[in-house]
Amino acid sequence: MGDITIRKALITDAKKIQSLINSFAVKGDMLMLNLNDVVERTMEFYLYEGGEPLDIIGVCALHPTWLDIAEIRSLAVKQEMQNRGIGRKLVLKQLERAKDLGFKRVFALTYRTSFFASLGFNEIAKDELPKKMWTDCLKCLKYPDCDETALIKNL
Repeated sequence: MGDITIRKALITDAKKIQSLINSFAVKGDMLMLNLNDVVERTMEFYLYEGGEPLDIIGVCALHPTWLDIAEIRSLAVKQEMQNRGIGRKLVLKQLERAKDLGFKRVFALTYRTSFFASLGFNEIAKDELPKKMWTDCLKCLKYPDCDETALIKNL
């Protein structure tokens, strides 16, 4: 598959990040992001890059929601590259980053509970999450009937 790199996103990656995320959003697997959302959050993303020529295979963002807690979000791996540990590597990289930044806890809202449980996340009630997080939920078509599961990990 060529060289593999996990790296911080560059502003020039924004359209590719948006395209990958929205390929899952159209199926209802995650929130749709407009290009402005991605541009404003570029610094939150790590990318998994590989292949010949180099291509973005996976993305994952770490979004601060309060002084001690951040969210893992916008985790997407190209369909044909799933089940190879790419998502795991991206989340582990973001957990390391969260710890380095001083966060005490990291949460995720997901349909993939077993994946996050395998990384040490535990299920919690959504109302235990910071209210600041709900600003994104208001944009979701499924609000207020969210069917995702909230999970949290202490660092």
